[in-house]
Amino acid sequence: MKNLIPNLAPKRSFHVTYPIELPRRRTFFTSSVFLQKDGTEPERISPVEFAADKKNGNSKSTTPRKKRKAPLKNSLHRVAIVAQKGVPSKSPAVADTAEGDGSSTISAVCVAESFDMDGVASILTSHGFSLDPDGTGFEVTEVVHARALNKGDIFVFPSGTIVTWALPTDVVNMLATKHLLPAAESPFVEDKEVEDLDFLTDPDQEQSLVTGNVVVIGTQREVKDGDRLDTTLAKIAFSSGLARSTKLAVLESSLTRYLESTRYIPDQLSQGLRAPLSRELILQKTGELLNLRSQLNHYNDLTDALPDIFWDSEEKLETYYSKIGKALDVGVRIKTLNDKMTYAQEVVNVAQNVLDISEKMTSEKHSTRLEWIIIILIAIEVAFELRRLYMEKYDVFEEEVLEELRSIRAHMARGANKGGADKA
Repeated sequence: MKNLIPNLAPKRSFHVTYPIELPRRRTFFTSSVFLQKDGTEPERISPVEFAADKKNGNSKSTTPRKKRKAPLKNSLHRVAIVAQKGVPSKSPAVADTAEGDGSSTISAVCVAESFDMDGVASILTSHGFSLDPDGTGFEVTEVVHARALNKGDIFVFPSGTIVTWALPTDVVNMLATKHLLPAAESPFVEDKEVEDLDFLTDPDQEQSLVTGNVVVIGTQREVKDGDRLDTTLAKIAFSSGLARSTKLAVLESSLTRYLESTRYIPDQLSQGLRAPLSRELILQKTGELLNLRSQLNHYNDLTDALPDIFWDSEEKLETYYSKIGKALDVGVRIKTLNDKMTYAQEVVNVAQNVLDISEKMTSEKHSTRLEWIIIILIAIEVAFELRRLYMEKYDVFEEEVLEELRSIRAHMARGANKGGADKA
């Protein structure tokens, strides 16, 4: 892909002054023994001179290179564990640099389910960035690469993730949450996931690697020939792996929130209590779980051993992608995430069964109530019928008694009349 706007100064910068452009202060707090003694800095040498001195064994004694301690607090393994817990990791570079300008930091920010890549390219172009400055040849739909004024790199992936190299934290945050937000599809700025790693460049190596708690970019070809293509391709491979980890962290956080929302179900069932379930709630939780599972296994390249963009690329890019994924325990985290989703599905199934049993019991109680109502109505009807029969029989008996009384009365009247006639 050719540069869209070569050598065009940005129309609007993301920040006014880069920290790296500011004069170095001599009174700031530092852990350097040399700066604490007299407030002066050791002589600066270029990476090429340092590499030459290193080969000749003439490295200056005034700038001894400290040995890196074993990775404990800021190791990639810890970053992976922190991401698996859904908590943004702290940047080792920020912890190790007094200025905190992000000059040795890789920052990955996931702010949306996906990006409209044409929109991303349009936004970056409108800010004066030239796209694909090193001619990597990747399509805009695969990855968008731009370079900032301080030579920091910006990589935007369709998965809704932005990966930056050597950019200050505030610039990264503004870029992800403000400038590129119009191109985001289904953004979640409040719940964004951030993962930071530190990196360094080695002009003595051609191949890049992951060692300890840092990503080492081999810049031998760039230093000798001035060709940054290999360096940029390595950064794209590592960035793609880190973007995969950050996207996975989003799903891990979403699943954690989902499990928290359904935690009361097994708790109440274990205590013999009836959980407040409804058919609508079960359908909602089932839909949320299916959405998470589909994002993990179907709609993204998270479970693919190699993304589509590296199929026709050099084999070393696949190696870089695999190394960063292994360092961040992506494979283990995907398996763990699927296991948690299986458990969540079991909870939903149990809740569905409990709801079915509850509805069945309610239906049986309703049927029993109806049966008793019918029995009572029948009993009332029988009572009224018995009363009617009794009343009818009583009325007939009453008529017979009255008829008998009338006949007796008539007979007595005739007898009285006959006795009076005899006396007369």
